[in-house]
Amino acid sequence: MGGFFSKLFKDKFAKAAFIILAVLYFVILFADFIAPYSNTYSNREMSYAPPSKIYTITPEGKLSRPYTYNYIREYEPTLMQTVFKQDRSKKYYIRLFPKAEGYKFLGIIPTHRHLFGTDCGGHLYLLGTDINGRDVFSRLLFGGRISMTVGFLSLLIVFPIGLLYGGISGYFGSFLDTIMMRFAEAVMAIPSFYLLIILAAILPSGMTSVQRFALIIIILALIGWAGFARVVRGMVLSIKNEDFVLAEKTIGASNLRIILKHILPQTTSYVIIAMTLSVPSYILAESGLSFLGLGIQQPDASWGNMLKEAQEFTNILYRPWLLSPGFLIFIAVLSFNILGDAIRDILAVSYTHLRAHETRH
Repeated sequence: MGGFFSKLFKDKFAKAAFIILAVLYFVILFADFIAPYSNTYSNREMSYAPPSKIYTITPEGKLSRPYTYNYIREYEPTLMQTVFKQDRSKKYYIRLFPKAEGYKFLGIIPTHRHLFGTDCGGHLYLLGTDINGRDVFSRLLFGGRISMTVGFLSLLIVFPIGLLYGGISGYFGSFLDTIMMRFAEAVMAIPSFYLLIILAAILPSGMTSVQRFALIIIILALIGWAGFARVVRGMVLSIKNEDFVLAEKTIGASNLRIILKHILPQTTSYVIIAMTLSVPSYILAESGLSFLGLGIQQPDASWGNMLKEAQEFTNILYRPWLLSPGFLIFIAVLSFNILGDAIRDILAVSYTHLRAHETRH
């Protein structure tokens, strides 16, 4: 394992992708602690407030602890629109580990401490607010819990089904293989994203976001196993005539034992690569559904439904901070793809060396 990571980190892009993903998963795991506001926080008076400006130099030109000013919402008659101006009558210093809204750390320990915040009465919006006056930075962290976990949870369903289905089809072959593969090809022929839209649209409107999230995972899994099973089946066809498989048959091992303990483990390299490269597609699928209003519903956050506000042209021009969920989706998908490509190259080289060593001996 140590040799694998040393090879992985030799690739600068793969190392950067690994670090980025590690940071993303770390911050969403500790979102309650890192986020200055809760997932339910809302201040309608601060609707579409711009990012807070943080100062370290006083108006007198002296170095100071980081501080910010609150915004005042005013109507500007000359511009005929609402503007936000800083109330410079009072500074609010930024503090570490201040007391704020209560939550349960890791869902277990009740606490009121957050990583950072301001003096009592101050507001700190690192990435501004949305139409409901909710802190975009905090919601990015909470929304990442859904957008960044949907892929792995879907894989827990996709890969066991695909492995077992492809293993059985390839091992037994003949008429059973023909029937199973025709069914898999029929599933693959279904336009997956349009099917997702149809299935998500007919979900009951009264469902909670947790229930909707669970069903989205199941839907994604049920249409994603067929392509994986087809590849596994091809690998099993080439493995089942190896000497170690024939030896197991000779000693009377059951077919299920041979498939589970001797054939499917030989596909481990492909499974690891496929898992890494499949996660981005699930992230994009969930984000697309939520963006269209068919996935996770407000007020719960996901990067897809947060990005929905940025589809308005005026928001893109005057409130670019609303595009931050799209930036995170791009970074996460790109990182997974880079990491998957690097893992594929490492395992391909290792497999080539192993086969060459077996051939020599």
